[in-house]
Amino acid sequence: MKKFISIVTIALAVNLTNAHAQDSKAGAIIDAMQKKYKAMKSFSASFSYGVDGTKQVLKGDITVKGQKYRLKLAGQELFNNGKEVATYIKETNEVNISDYEPSDNDLNPAKVYTFDKKGYRYVFVEEVKEGADTYEVLELSPEKKGTQVAKVKIKLNKKDKSVKSWTITDKSGKRQTFKVNTFTPNLNVDDKFFAFDKSKYPGVEVNDLR
Repeated sequence: MKKFISIVTIALAVNLTNAHAQDSKAGAIIDAMQKKYKAMKSFSASFSYGVDGTKQVLKGDITVKGQKYRLKLAGQELFNNGKEVATYIKETNEVNISDYEPSDNDLNPAKVYTFDKKGYRYVFVEEVKEGADTYEVLELSPEKKGTQVAKVKIKLNKKDKSVKSWTITDKSGKRQTFKVNTFTPNLNVDDKFFAFDKSKYPGVEVNDLR
């Protein structure tokens, strides 16, 4: 009987270990992708995005320099200077300022290139051929409970590990897809570009949420 219990215990331990094991192929692809982008002193990209079930396609752009980024999309502009994030809302001419939390798991266009993979379960899904290019598709699920994101599917060029697109699925099943249109590496951009300058937005209402 004791021997039987020991066998069951070992089997359960093995199953639990396998359940928490990460996909090494997916992990290697993520590492290669992040190494590529982190080697750049800065970069900018333009992208299009839309929500499944709607025909509207919106456009945005992003500039990244280390932990700093400036993101423009959906009538909003986000300024992250590495310490705080200022979210400017054009329609109401107001800005919300909060502390920068690098651990957030939303994978917005600024974070998709440099996210901490330790915060996700990741698996390799498939290779797909589109014209002359081959793409690798990965799926990530946040480890943190209570996030609005259920999973993220990322498509990368197999040859150079550049990000082609990513799709975010929330807890309700709604999917939002981002596609990179243009990409420019190693821009000469000043740090001031990532800080919100109140003087350039006359009459702006400032909401300090720190």
